[in-house]
Amino acid sequence: MENTQLSIVILAAGKGTRMKSQTPKVLHKICGKEMLYYSIKESLKLSDDVSIVLGYEAQKIQESIEKYFSGKVRFVLQDTENYPGTGGALKNYQARHSKILVLNGDMPLIQADQLQQFFDTKGDIVMSVLDLPNTNGYGRVRIKNNEVLEIIEEKDANAEILALSTLNAGIYCFQKEILQTYLPKLQNNNAQKEYYLTDIIALARQDSKSITPLFVKLENFKGVNDKVDLTNAEVILGNRIKESLMKQGVIMRLPHTIYIEEGVKFSGECIIENGVSICGDSEIIDSHIKAHSVIESSYVEKSDVGPMAHLRPQSILKNTHIGNFVEVKKSKLNGIKAGHLSYLGDCEVDEGTNIGAGFITCNYNGKEKFQTKIGKNVFIGSDSQAIAPITIEDDCIIGAGSTIRENIKKGELFLTQGKAIKKEGFFYKFFN
Repeated sequence: MENTQLSIVILAAGKGTRMKSQTPKVLHKICGKEMLYYSIKESLKLSDDVSIVLGYEAQKIQESIEKYFSGKVRFVLQDTENYPGTGGALKNYQARHSKILVLNGDMPLIQADQLQQFFDTKGDIVMSVLDLPNTNGYGRVRIKNNEVLEIIEEKDANAEILALSTLNAGIYCFQKEILQTYLPKLQNNNAQKEYYLTDIIALARQDSKSITPLFVKLENFKGVNDKVDLTNAEVILGNRIKESLMKQGVIMRLPHTIYIEEGVKFSGECIIENGVSICGDSEIIDSHIKAHSVIESSYVEKSDVGPMAHLRPQSILKNTHIGNFVEVKKSKLNGIKAGHLSYLGDCEVDEGTNIGAGFITCNYNGKEKFQTKIGKNVFIGSDSQAIAPITIEDDCIIGAGSTIRENIKKGELFLTQGKAIKKEGFFYKFFN
């Protein structure tokens, strides 16, 4: 689908003051990834020449994006002091191809097949238009005979113009020579003292260039301007992710209650129950994730997790049962059972081992983390603690209520019990 005649430039230089955050707008996350990630991901399906225009917090944004797309995109720095605005954003930009698609970094819901329409539509300029009556916050577009006559910013519009339902969605496809001709002619004679990309429409219209409207759907082209928009976008994107997974064969109970992030992988027969969250670089294979469990950047194969269990990052489960109120962190569990009320952190536990309720690996001494290694066929009684670093070899039995401070050799029974104390009538004496 990649098109070697199309260059794409994504405008991401703004601060996004309406987000009321120190985080640059385009780095706010949706389904686990920065919103700018999605524009780039879809753009790379169409073009081998994708550029990002940066301004506010440019280095921070570039570092965040290079984690995913290192070497695949170019970065352009906008001179926001001398050339502010959407027109100024393209002053330092040089396209490699004959058509240039201009996107906004705060539109995470765009999809490649929708963007392809801009390249396929004829015109010196193709611009996106929404047909939404009684809508505020958008510039109005006057159209006649399928030609754009002008764009009027909402703050400059009279009552007649405000009554128009044709709105500017903010995405443009230019022939390269259009930008080369009209960018140098842009002026900042406006209240904001900015160079507007929309002014190119008026200049091109004066020279009888063809400006074609392309009507698009709000769901794909809606921008994110505040935290409400951010949440609404996440709902839409989250539903797309879940619908795609269900079509692949994943069973979901009450999917509207389930949260799954971008990049989570599923294969085989998987069941996801209501209230589950699966985040980060998780991979689920032939497994059953039960109600209200949380999985973060973990690998789960042929296992069942929950209900109400928590797998923290770098947990690896194979052929394992993790029950309710069990927390696992940075551990490898292979063929074990931990039915309830346990913490397994920084440990390796091998097949056939049974973890009793209330067992804890004490992995942290306040300064450093230490490992616990538990072998095969070990039976650990309830309410026990392993003080790491420690090794429990195969075929051991740990009695209930034990505190393990030393390595346990193969086949041993380990039990720590103090002498029982009974005092008749002590309750009444103590409480007088």
